[in-house]
Amino acid sequence: MTLTCLTQTHQHLQAVLEDGVLTLAIDRAIAKNAIYSGLYLWIAQALDQADNSDEVRVVILRGAGDDFTAGNDMQDFLESMQQPDATPAAEQPPFVLLKSAAKFSKPLIVAVKGVAIGIGVTLLLHADLAFADESAVFQLPFVSLGLSPEGGASKLLVQQVGYHHAAALLFTAQKFDAHAAEKFGLINQVFSSEHMHAPYHLMALKEHRDVYDFADQTAKTMAKLPIASLKQTKALMKQNLPEILKWIDEEAEIFMQRVKSPELHEAVNAFLEKRTADFSRFN
Repeated sequence: MTLTCLTQTHQHLQAVLEDGVLTLAIDRAIAKNAIYSGLYLWIAQALDQADNSDEVRVVILRGAGDDFTAGNDMQDFLESMQQPDATPAAEQPPFVLLKSAAKFSKPLIVAVKGVAIGIGVTLLLHADLAFADESAVFQLPFVSLGLSPEGGASKLLVQQVGYHHAAALLFTAQKFDAHAAEKFGLINQVFSSEHMHAPYHLMALKEHRDVYDFADQTAKTMAKLPIASLKQTKALMKQNLPEILKWIDEEAEIFMQRVKSPELHEAVNAFLEKRTADFSRFN
């Protein structure tokens, strides 16, 4: 895989390769980096190419500006709902991206500013390191939309944060801040303009107050280590990958069934009409 291929431009995805670190930055500020079908596939392709490239040792996934991602682009989602079910659930673009992230064999770092909604949180479950600043706002809104979890979240979230925290995040669909995400174990560290909360000694790296800067420095430090050792260590830590990929596909089937549900249509209509959804008539 050549440098040119890895860093080819896309309207809404920046790709920069430097010192073995590929930074993928979602760049759609007008929509708070909401992701549509083509963009899901482009990010997935970039991860797949990076996995096969000798030039890439670590990948950083983040937003280009002040947000990570607002999740699924609602207009694109509404249009896709009108399409016939020609594509199997597991091959729908969001699940293609999530499986690319799950299968990525090298270190994957996610850096979060601003909103991280839906898949913006699910991707954290497939990252190896995750950092956020105090502007970050997280949400798993699936139940409030009449949907169900995606990307292996029903399994990985329980494993990572514990059942009771997972139930609270999924059942209530409430937003939570970076300090809650750190407490739950969804991210490693929180950054602010005043100080950095460091639960362990990654601070041995040169201090950076900006989360993107710190993610970059962390990635470049890891990129100097033996790539074979990094990949083998990750493979040992993720020996259940086949099970997770199967779980992602099974969740995809259930998710796409929920897309046809009357609750989802009520949630969409409420969104369009700028009102609170009323699920009281559904059993």
